[in-house]
Formats: sequence, structure tokens, C-alpha cells
Amino acid sequence: MMKKEYSLPKGWKWVKLKNVCNIIMGQSPPSSTYNKIGEGVPFLQGKMEFGEIYPSPISYCSEPVKIAEKDDILISVRAPVGDVNISPSKVCIGRGLAAIRCKSDKTNYLFIFYSLKHNGKKFENISTGSTFKAIRKREIENFTIPLPPLPEQRKIAEILSTVDEAIQKVDEAIARTERLKRGLMKELLTKGIGHRELKDTEIGRIPKEWEVVRLGDEEIMELVMGQSPPSSTYNKNKRGLPFLQGKIEFGEIYPSPEIYCSSPIKIAEPNDILLSVRAPVGDVNIAPFKCCIGRGLSAVRAKPDKVNHLFLFYCLKFNGKKFEILSAGSTFKAIRRQEIENFKIPLPPLPEQHKIAEVLSTVDKKLELERKRKEKLDRIKRGLMNDLLTGKRRVKAEAD
Repeated sequence: MMKKEYSLPKGWKWVKLKNVCNIIMGQSPPSSTYNKIGEGVPFLQGKMEFGEIYPSPISYCSEPVKIAEKDDILISVRAPVGDVNISPSKVCIGRGLAAIRCKSDKTNYLFIFYSLKHNGKKFENISTGSTFKAIRKREIENFTIPLPPLPEQRKIAEILSTVDEAIQKVDEAIARTERLKRGLMKELLTKGIGHRELKDTEIGRIPKEWEVVRLGDEEIMELVMGQSPPSSTYNKNKRGLPFLQGKIEFGEIYPSPEIYCSSPIKIAEPNDILLSVRAPVGDVNIAPFKCCIGRGLSAVRAKPDKVNHLFLFYCLKFNGKKFEILSAGSTFKAIRRQEIENFKIPLPPLPEQHKIAEVLSTVDKKLELERKRKEKLDRIKRGLMNDLLTGKRRVKAEAD
């Protein structure tokens, strides 16, 4: 039973889920009844099919054993424990899930969804099993939540679902922009702008006017392999240079260092392309400032009169998976200096590089704006959930 952590406002009460909902534990049907041709009802095995609010089933079951109805709350009962979604229709649920069916005269299903989403991590504290966490029916039944009167539940659910709708629209805009970016990268980095004639090369067909170059070509680039300095020189007091150990500090385009190094050994300069050389291999970022790089990274420094650094970034990002093929080591993938130096890329004339980089960076700026909008909405939602689902902030609701 969840501990009652705070006092509730007038009209609210602490309730166990079993007093306001029915709990249906999942049960996996025979595997012979699974199919992907739409026969029977959608089948959900566990959290793996969950989305932000609604799951996306990938298989069906012709002989379902346990059923969740539309608007039931689906809760993950096997590791990871406590995640929730809403059933979009009648579905078959396997043993990794339970369905929480709200009693409509006592609870609003969206309110219960948001309440469990807000408190879901607390299921981890009551889960059993040392290596494989799970929660049983009685833990779900005895889980205690704060419950306002039904009209207030509906109003709170309306407010939170409105924010979720706004988040969904931003997510859709991000997805559209990401698809646009992928299409533009494929088009611009293989066919260029306005070319009619292509030629066959060792890296595929490229415009006739383009060259094929090696990253180790010293006339156009310089390669710096990282080296980790003594750990005694690490600090969080901003003494020395920002220190990047590997891909762990990478962002979408620029890294975010958390520590500094007072005695750097290998240096990346601003606009160097940072390449992850140890698992995961091939990810890239751009150095936003002078920084120390550890052995998990290398820096590819373009000569600005030959190569546009943004073009090089997008080119390596587009071709990055090819580094995985070159990586050595059976358990810990890594790429060596030799593989990086011999890595070949297409190189347009510099003016065309600038144009390609400008198009792709414009799309990235749009993506950045959309992601910031989502971060802002996520913060608003977290704040509203914390206030509305605990009664810290009351809402006016019309009585039934």
C-alpha cells in the first residue's frame, strides 16, 4: 500500500484502486494463435508496444485469453514495472500487462491514467523479485491514490489531455521535419544541386564535378586522435578546458561537457567534427569551442578554404553507419586512425558545399525550435500534473 505522503484538500480522499476500479491480470495465449495478418484482436505482450499514451500493437491473437476493453488503463507488471498506456480498443493482454477498468460512476479513466503516470515510479518500490521485478494483482489493488470528486477528475483530465494534444502536434511536426531532413540529406549528399551528369566511383554514383577524397588527405583536413589525460586533472570547477570523453556527452549537433581538464593532452578546436571512435562507433558532433578530447573521440579538422565544416558534419552523419563496418573488436567495437584516414567521402566544389550545408542547417534550426517547444510543453505538463493531481491547485468543475 502506498504511503499517504501529504494531506488532501476538502472533498478529496485517499482510495485503493480496488475500491474504484477492477483489475484484470494479463495471460499469454498459446503462441500458435499469434499472427500478423489481423486475425482476431490486437495482442499486447508488455511495455515494448507502449507509446506516450496509446500502444501500437504489432501482432494479433485469434484466441485471446484475457481482454482489455477500450479506455482501460494498461499497466506494465513485469520489468519495467509501472508504465501505463490507454487501451485504444479491445485488445488481448499477455502476462506482462494488467488492465485497470475504471468504474465510471466513481472515476474518470483519463484522470486515473494521469494519476498512475504521475505516481508510476512508486510501483518500483513495491515490486518483487531480485533480478526480474514484477508486481502482483494485490499490489495493484492496494495501490493508493488521491481522488477528487468526479467532476473535478474530469476537469483535471481535460486540462492535461489538452496539453498532451499540443505535445502530440509538436511530435508530429518533429517527425515530419526529420523525414524531410533524411530525404534532403540523401538527395543533396549523393546528387547535389542541379547536376545532370553522374559518374560511377568507389563510393557510388556522384555528380561528375565532385571528387572523392580521404579524411586523411592532409591538403584538406587534419585528424587528431583523442587521448585521455590523467584522471587527477579532471574537475567540475571549470579549471582548464571542457573535457569530452566520448559519445556520452553528444547532443543532436553539439556536445554538452560536464567536466573540465586542467592538463589537456589532445585538443579539438571550434568547428572540428568530433567522431566517436569507440562503441558506439561513427556518431558525430561539432565542437562548439576549444576542448580536450579523450580516447573515445577523434577530431576531424577541415581546412576552411577547401571544406565547409557543416558540410563535412552532415556528410559524416549521413555515412556514419559505414564506420560500424570498419570497426574492429568482437566485444568492444572501435575504429583506428588508419580506418578514419582511409574513409572516403564525396566532395563538391566549395560553393556547393556551402549551399548544401545552408539547406540542411536551416532544417536543423527548425528541428531545434520544435524540440524546444516540446521541452517547454513537457515542463508545463509536469508542473500541472504535480499541482493538479495532488490538489495543490484546485480547478472549478461543474457538478453532475
